[in-house]
Amino acid sequence: MLHIGCHLSSSKGFAAMGRQALELGADTFQFFTRNPRGSRAKDLDPADAAALAELLRANRFAPLIAHAPYTLNLCGAEESSRTFALETMADDLRRLEYLPGQFYNFHPGSHVGQGTEAGITWIAQALNALLTPDLHTTVLLETMAGKGSEVGGRFEELREILDRLDLPEKAGVCLDTCHVSDAGYDLIGDLDGVLTEFDRRIGLDRLKAVHLNDSKNPPGSRKDRHACIGEGAIGLEALTRVVRHPALRDLPFCLETPNELPGYAREIALMRERAK
Repeated sequence: MLHIGCHLSSSKGFAAMGRQALELGADTFQFFTRNPRGSRAKDLDPADAAALAELLRANRFAPLIAHAPYTLNLCGAEESSRTFALETMADDLRRLEYLPGQFYNFHPGSHVGQGTEAGITWIAQALNALLTPDLHTTVLLETMAGKGSEVGGRFEELREILDRLDLPEKAGVCLDTCHVSDAGYDLIGDLDGVLTEFDRRIGLDRLKAVHLNDSKNPPGSRKDRHACIGEGAIGLEALTRVVRHPALRDLPFCLETPNELPGYAREIALMRERAK
């Protein structure tokens, strides 16, 4: 069975998101830990978190994906920027302990002129400060489109970060189909080749989740603009091969397409049918 969901708003609370996911036909979902363009998080209600945890168990959900704000940059040029990102992520991880066993996804960051090696060094140092033996959340590095000075547009960059971790078992990777295609990997014509390269560079055992998105731009554009399923340059047939692939089909898939809830419901139903 395909585990698939979409990005939901956390404004009404944890349990409300779980109920909304069920209404959409989802058995996983993604949410921002706080305002994606800001820093403040809502007060956490432990009873609400417990209610969601029970709903997840009762309905056999796949792991959820909590997404860090876009504003965080663990490898920024300014120390204040890096400190802000580190402290915000540490707070997110403390809060996620109320929902043990989920994923925490983040964009690795942009080195802003320092160079990729410096960016990788800063990111690995930050993760070593964040990851602890008693952590019940797996932190995911997201594959990026490679725009500007982004770190993570190439698989080998993510591998180098993972290789520097003291507790690598606490980390993994989330593969974004739009980003991977925009970064120049041939997701359309050679999915097997892309996954073979991922396995060689990172290891498929470290791939924990997939962002399932079409792209508004052709492969290799390094643009990062998501499109609805079947309405972009990747196309429905290629994305069908993704959800059917034996190396991927048991992972949680999350739609980040430019949709309202009815559109997400249609895409969830479409991809469930296509995955058969």
